[in-house]
Amino acid sequence: MNEVILQIHSATITPWKLVGYGGALLFTGRWFVQLYATRKLKRVAVPMAFWYLSMVGSMMTLSYFIWGKNDSVGILQNAFPMFVASYNLYVHARHREAPQSGSGAS
Repeated sequence: MNEVILQIHSATITPWKLVGYGGALLFTGRWFVQLYATRKLKRVAVPMAFWYLSMVGSMMTLSYFIWGKNDSVGILQNAFPMFVASYNLYVHARHREAPQSGSGAS
């Protein structure tokens, strides 16, 4: 996956770089999703899509830094957001599965 796909001047594109670019794009795109939700609801909102984009984007960039570049700074930088996103997705899933109390029926 380190073979050169495209080289423009001094920029070299490899499959791992495409994975890294894709992850960075998804990770950045989550802010546009959050901005859209906040503007639509006219209050601060963090939709579930934000966490899914965080998780997938972090996994992709983490993969790039582990196998494509072998960069410990990038690994640490992307491991924490992936942990936070996965925790929030877990809490959301647990909350949805919990029985609703106070439904009015006795």
